[in-house]
Amino acid sequence: MWRLASRPDVAVDVASAGLACCSLEVEAAGQRGLLVASETVPQAAAVTVLVVAGTVTTAVEPALVRLFDEHAQHGPVIIVSFGACATSGGPYWDAPTVRPGIEALFPGQEIASYVPGCPPRPEALVVELERLVDSRIPA
Repeated sequence: MWRLASRPDVAVDVASAGLACCSLEVEAAGQRGLLVASETVPQAAAVTVLVVAGTVTTAVEPALVRLFDEHAQHGPVIIVSFGACATSGGPYWDAPTVRPGIEALFPGQEIASYVPGCPPRPEALVVELERLVDSRIPA
């Protein structure tokens, strides 16, 4: 469970699926203080975001689907594709074991955001999390 450093009132449960170099950028967001760890967040305040960061292979596909299903049991899950590999397969798009994007992994689920880059910067993750949370808060 995290809080956005720029918005301490916003709790985000980031179910990070770090699969390659993009996952280091997700971790860097925490290390740089852009995300602040928090264990005492009321469930109603939390937004669950599944950040798929990096190359998705056929071998890790079942684990990603299982992670999504586990979090979906507790409420809605916002899916973010973080980086070129999660979005389109990146430079490995033509490898036989690499999935060319995550859309097919979550049928019927909208991918809420595609954060571009190879890898994207930690600030890009935080800006996108802020945007997603703002777009879901009723006016």
